[in-house]
Amino acid sequence: MRTVVVITTGGTIASRSDSSGAKVASVSGPTLTSGLPLPGSASVRVVDLMKRNSYDIRFSEMDRINRAVRQALSASDTCGVVVTHGTDTLEETAMLVDLLHDDPRPVVFTGAQLSHDAPASDGPRNLADAIAVAASPRSGGLGVLVCFDGVLHGARGTRKVHTSAPAAFADADHGPVGTVVDHADVQIHTTLRRIGPVAAGDVAITRTRIDIVAVYPGADESAFEAHVAQGAHGIVLEATGYGNANEKIVAAVERWTRAGGHVVLSSRVPAGHVRPVYGGGGGGVDLVAAGAVPAGRLRPGQARILLATLIAAGRTRGEIATAFATEPDRWPCSSGAAAPTPTLPDVAAMR
Repeated sequence: MRTVVVITTGGTIASRSDSSGAKVASVSGPTLTSGLPLPGSASVRVVDLMKRNSYDIRFSEMDRINRAVRQALSASDTCGVVVTHGTDTLEETAMLVDLLHDDPRPVVFTGAQLSHDAPASDGPRNLADAIAVAASPRSGGLGVLVCFDGVLHGARGTRKVHTSAPAAFADADHGPVGTVVDHADVQIHTTLRRIGPVAAGDVAITRTRIDIVAVYPGADESAFEAHVAQGAHGIVLEATGYGNANEKIVAAVERWTRAGGHVVLSSRVPAGHVRPVYGGGGGGVDLVAAGAVPAGRLRPGQARILLATLIAAGRTRGEIATAFATEPDRWPCSSGAAAPTPTLPDVAAMR
């Protein structure tokens, strides 16, 4: 009998209302899996790892989840792993696990938008779907997946795109990689050309501090320099457009990178590649010349995880730049045809 290991970590899927009406992660892993429809070819083993709302997840908890995934995959009868996680920061933890995942067996992240005690919670359906994906031979070699509302996305590049809609996650650049119907029929629409892990699976990011600095009209260097003063190992700029800022921030970037600091240039725009296009007055050309590394298609949250992992693994500045440069192009269509034109989620239809 093949086994799907379900690692529960808390989040909305494991939340109930307390006496004040606030949702608190408190439901055990065995309770979450009780009564679910399961694939006939697999059994389920639950690892009740933690009960945290994911807005309170730190690097130390992400490292702990990664260790639990590796431990689950050390068993020869494990055919796949499911991680239940709060939606607020699921994209970061899934990114970390994918960056360190070197195993053909699938790891599937899922959660819920409605709490466990909600009358029509989406948690049981999402969890049953995720277990089916983890048990399916079709999921092999795809790395870490995110399963929500019957749709599968590759971890890298996938973000939460709606605060409350059931279709909570999307890859705005490349779209879904598969679907699940009736908790059983798993269909994979693309073949992922996965870049291998960026470091050994036991690399830990707990002691690596990476901060995100927002760029907006009139922003100056004060936030950037405050993070440097607090001991940041790296900074991700949440810049505008293609990745633009202003002259004050460019000067701060240049001072710090010359002193050995690491800066990654991302964007607040939901989709599209970050690349140097504009020069003069603090554009992306100026930022890259000052030492910032473009994040490709990664947005700030996941760019932060990649930078933390690379620094924790002792990668050089050149190796870090190469890792970000190879992030964008990983999702060709299985037919060999050109990838479809990227489209943003239809937020209006989600409401």
